[in-house]
Parts: sequence; structure tokens; C-alpha cells
Amino acid sequence: CPYKMVYVSADTSSSGFLVEDVLYLSTEDTHPQFLKAQIMFGCGEVQTGSFLDAAAPNGLFGLGVDMISVPSILAQKGLTSNSFSMCFGRDGIGRISFGDQGSSDQEETPLDINQKHPTYAITITGIVVGNNLMDLEVSTIFDTGTSFTYLADPAYTYITDGFHNQVQANRHAADSRIPFEYCYDLSSSEARIQTPSISLRTAGGSLFPAIDPGQVISIQQQHEYVYCLAIVKSTKLNIIGQNFMTGVRVVFDRERKILGWKKFNCYDTDSSNPLSINSRNSSRSTPENYSPQETKNPAGASQLRHVSSSPPVVWWHNNSLLLMMFVLLHLLIF
Repeated sequence: CPYKMVYVSADTSSSGFLVEDVLYLSTEDTHPQFLKAQIMFGCGEVQTGSFLDAAAPNGLFGLGVDMISVPSILAQKGLTSNSFSMCFGRDGIGRISFGDQGSSDQEETPLDINQKHPTYAITITGIVVGNNLMDLEVSTIFDTGTSFTYLADPAYTYITDGFHNQVQANRHAADSRIPFEYCYDLSSSEARIQTPSISLRTAGGSLFPAIDPGQVISIQQQHEYVYCLAIVKSTKLNIIGQNFMTGVRVVFDRERKILGWKKFNCYDTDSSNPLSINSRNSSRSTPENYSPQETKNPAGASQLRHVSSSPPVVWWHNNSLLLMMFVLLHLLIF
């Protein structure tokens, strides 16, 4: 069965054939249960746009709203609730928890899921940089498939200007090899610089904290390191990427149509929302002892780190696929 996916990024698409495979899952509790679920994913043959260079992955793990995404398939089979969460630690190690509906103390805002072009969109009503607040109302996509954040004006200019005016560091000279506009020199003894806090005020008033929105970049030829605010200027779309989600458990509750979040270290398990597995719809099995070949990195490409999962509700772990997050933790400039 052929497929073609067209992405928001300019001229970016993937086409090929849909195939089925087995996804091994386990509950995270005192008596873990193992199960295997038949899932469908795309085996790409022709890629265009960003998939040809910087964002070229060895595989895509679909987490979208569409009916053939992995969360949708698991919910349709009655294996999990129609919800999942993602959590990235500062070292890039992350977890995906299928069926996770979050906790009672999490912050929440409504999801604006457009049925024609379904995405995980929310409404931003303000931006806080340090102690400064700007009121605005824009639709913003929380994207499970983007490493960095893309903002259009006026949001982009407000955040970057406010950030730059409060940073006590020397701004790095413009460099065509670096996709970010606001970068700062790091000395040999510095791992990062003091930066102002950034938060997004959402519909309903809750603040979403961008705990670690920066990116340290190594420029090998000069043996230099720079710290960049990892935001790219967009022409019209506002997309929140993985760097704004670091240190936060983000819950995509498609059942209640809400986005939830809570500061989290992403290594702890949280059994406050246990999952009941429907044994009639699952095949219990312990995964075979299998060590797939690591994802290869083409010469000269940005280094990619795999995302490993150990979630609190139903968890998935597979080092053979690079998840759709494209987690670019160490961008290497030659």
C-alpha cells in the first residue's frame, strides 16, 4: 500500500510503502506485563526537502493525530488510552509513554485540532522573557517531529530581542553554517551562559516554561564553542520543537483534547496513572534479545543521538529507529 506524506517544512515530503511490524511494550509497575502490538509505519523510498540533508533520519516514528499513527493504532486496538506523553532530559535521553494522561497537578490548555490539517496546536496569549511580558494571540503547533523552535513575527522578534538584551555575553559573529541568529561565545571554562527565563502563556492562563531552549554548537576548525538560542525565524508558522520541551513531561491527550505539562526530570517513573491492559486485544510476550545495528551517520552530517524510552505507563524502547523527534543534541559544524 503506497503512501505520501507532505510536511509543513518547505518542499519536504516522504513517500514509499506502508508496512506492518511488531512493537514491544511493557507496563511500568510492580508487576510489569509485556505485550506486542502490530503497528503500521512508512518505509520511505523517495524523500525531498529537509529529509535530504540536515533532518535526514533512518526512520520515522509517527506520533501524529492521523489514524495510522502509533498512538492512534494502540488506542484503536484497545491497548492504551488515546493519549501519550513525551519527556526529554537535558542530555537528550527521553521517554515516550503511551496511554499516559498525565497527573492531576499538571498545567493544561485546550488543543485546537483542525480536522482538515490535524496538528497539536494550542493558542499562545503571551510571551514572558525575564520579567517582561508581551500580550499577543497566535496559534502554535507543539510538534513531535521537530528538534528546534520556529517562530514568526512578532513572537520571534520579541523573544530574541528580549533574550539578547538580558544576556551578559559577547554575541558570536554571523555564521552561515549556523541556522540560529542569536549565538554567544563560550570560553573554554564555560558550558553555558546566564540567560533570562522564557515562558509561553497559554489559553486559560497557564505558563509553559522553556527550561532549556539553547543549543551548544562546536565549531571544529576554530576549536570554539558557542551557545545559541535555538529559535529559527519562520515566515508564518509557529512551531514549538524539542528544545522548548526539555525538562517537561508533555502530555498529548487526544481523548480530552488538551495539552498538559509538568516539570519533570524525565528519568523518574510516575505510577499515578496506571494502565489496565486488555488481554483480549494484546499478545503478551517478552521481547527477543535483539541488538539492531545503530543508526548510521553520514560523513559531515550533524550528530544525532537516539532517544531511548522508559515511560511510566506503557513504554517503548528501540535503538534501531531514530524517533520522529530528530533529536539533534550536538550540532557539529565543520
